[in-house]
Amino acid sequence: MSEKWIADRMHRIDASGIRKVFDLAATMKRPINLSIGQPHFDTPQPVKDALCQAVQEGKNAYSQTQGIAPLLRVLQSDVDQKYGHSDRRVFVTSGTSGGLMLALCTLLNPGDEVIIFDPWFVMYKHLTTLAGGTVVQVSTYPDFRIRAEAVEAAISDRTKVILFNSPGNPTGAVASAEEVQMLAEIAARHDIALISDEIYRAFCYDEPFRSPAEWNDRTIVIDGFSKSHSMTGLRLGYLHGPQYLIQQMTKLQQFTFVCAPHPVQWAGVTAWEQDLSGYQADYRQKRDLMVSLLKNDFRIVGGQGAFYLFLKTPWGTGTEFVTEAIRNNLLIIPGNVFSPADTHFRLSFAAEDDVLREGAEILCRLARNPPSSLQT
Repeated sequence: MSEKWIADRMHRIDASGIRKVFDLAATMKRPINLSIGQPHFDTPQPVKDALCQAVQEGKNAYSQTQGIAPLLRVLQSDVDQKYGHSDRRVFVTSGTSGGLMLALCTLLNPGDEVIIFDPWFVMYKHLTTLAGGTVVQVSTYPDFRIRAEAVEAAISDRTKVILFNSPGNPTGAVASAEEVQMLAEIAARHDIALISDEIYRAFCYDEPFRSPAEWNDRTIVIDGFSKSHSMTGLRLGYLHGPQYLIQQMTKLQQFTFVCAPHPVQWAGVTAWEQDLSGYQADYRQKRDLMVSLLKNDFRIVGGQGAFYLFLKTPWGTGTEFVTEAIRNNLLIIPGNVFSPADTHFRLSFAAEDDVLREGAEILCRLARNPPSSLQT
């Protein structure tokens, strides 16, 4: 095969650093794995039963591109109740990643700019590249807060989209109501599309979740079942926004993903009925456990939601610290996977408590004992 066959855009997309850690985990014997970006609990049994039933009942062909009517009804009813926007419509996507790709490809022309907040979820940069756009990064260091003056300074005449994520991956930060309202109003004032990635909204531990759609009725919201219901491999998401945009994204889905997996959509109807409060309480307790174990050796900011902590390394770069952690059988993710800075690392507390305690013990020991090559 000739190298010249490869499109230029592919050379601007790097292999996922997270996947590299996953591949490494497969070669290790019983690693202490705090790298995983998915819930540690299994898909609820009623959801699995509904999926199996749908398959057995022959619901395995294509569905309507926009999603099956029973799932659309419950999603649309929820959205209408929350926002009361007469023009807001829902459609079902093949995962939230599929929804994000459809949104960016619908909105961006070549050379358009997308504002993202550093540190960012790895997919944002590369899907923007795939859609022909360019990312403009706005730093939220050191406290992972969004500042109006920084957003305003990043806006140019090529700015087309602001891409926002709260609760955030990798930081676990939850934007305050004031931050969310500010961002919604800036987008409206400058006539910029605002995409709100709300996949972790079920996991807010200290304050209620707030969406920019409360203040900006043109906000495009991406959500799904992957994290809240531990359905990451089943690829079921949904997207809602102004009807004229939803029509265009649905048209694009028709010629790309076609539809979300049909039997999984029926499982989604059952998933919507599940009580998730027990999972949310469990992850709040795990967050509190990790903070209590790490707070004497690490400065902790963020972590108000999702199931991540993004911690500054006590010595060396993020890569150096993670390398030493891996030598001690602990898997975490270096911060430069999510950021131009190599100063932090991400850990996930989506694990059993005994695993969290083991991981915390290694982290604290490493923090207190840097390698001799880094000691001064």
